[in-house]
Amino acid sequence: MFTGLIEHLGTVSSIVTDAGGCTLTIADSAAILGDCHIGDSIAVNGACLTVTEFDPQAEGGWFKVWLANETLDRTDLGERKVGDQLNLERAMGAHVRFGGHFVQAHVDGTATVIERVPDGDSLRLTFQFPPPTPERPSLLPYLIPKGYVTIDGASLTLTGVNDAERKFSVMLIMHTQEKITLSRKPIGGKVNIEVDMVGKYVLKSVVAALGGGEDQGLKSLIEKVVEEVLAKKGSSS
Repeated sequence: MFTGLIEHLGTVSSIVTDAGGCTLTIADSAAILGDCHIGDSIAVNGACLTVTEFDPQAEGGWFKVWLANETLDRTDLGERKVGDQLNLERAMGAHVRFGGHFVQAHVDGTATVIERVPDGDSLRLTFQFPPPTPERPSLLPYLIPKGYVTIDGASLTLTGVNDAERKFSVMLIMHTQEKITLSRKPIGGKVNIEVDMVGKYVLKSVVAALGGGEDQGLKSLIEKVVEEVLAKKGSSS
C-alpha cells in the first residue's frame, strides 16, 4: 500500500528487453534504498514493482525491477528512455503519518496530456482518456471534482471532470511541480492513472445491489420503477 506522496526522483540508467518483458535499472535512488531488501515493493511512476537487485553503495545508488508484458501494456513505462526521471515511493510503513490517499500502485490505464495552463505560480493540467473498449472500459465513473486520482504515482485532487469529452484536470502548486515529474510532461505525453479504489468498491457494491452487471443492474432498476408507477396508477383507477 502507498500514499501517493512521491519521495524521490530516480533516473532510468538501463533498459534490457526480451520477449517476456524488460528489466529497468533506476539510478540516483540511494535516498530510498537505506532500508531496502530484495523483494520489496517500490511504486515507480505509480506502478508497484518488485526490487530484484539493488546497490545503495554504488555512486548515486541503483535498483532493478522487472516489468512483465502486462505492466508494459498497462502503463507508460515501456515508453521511458535512458535518462528519463521517474517518481518513486516506497511502500508505506505502519509508523508514519498517512498523507495522500489509499494508493495500491495498480495502474488502471493511461491518459494523455492535452493542455498546460500556468495560473500564477501554479500549473493547471488537463488530460484525456482514450475511447473506452470492452477490454478497457471507461475510468470516468470513478472520477469526481475534488475527488482523488493518482497520476504517475502522485496523489492529486481533481479540479474538473468532463465526462462527455473524456477529460479531467488537476492543479499543481509550485512545491508539487518541483517534487514530481508531472509538471514536465509535454502535450501529448502519456501518464499512468490509478482511480480511487474506494470508488471502485462503491460502484461495484451499487451495481451488485441493483442486481447484476452495470447495464443489467440499471435495466432492473428502471423496470422496478416502471412497475411501481404502473401499480400506483392501477390502484388509483
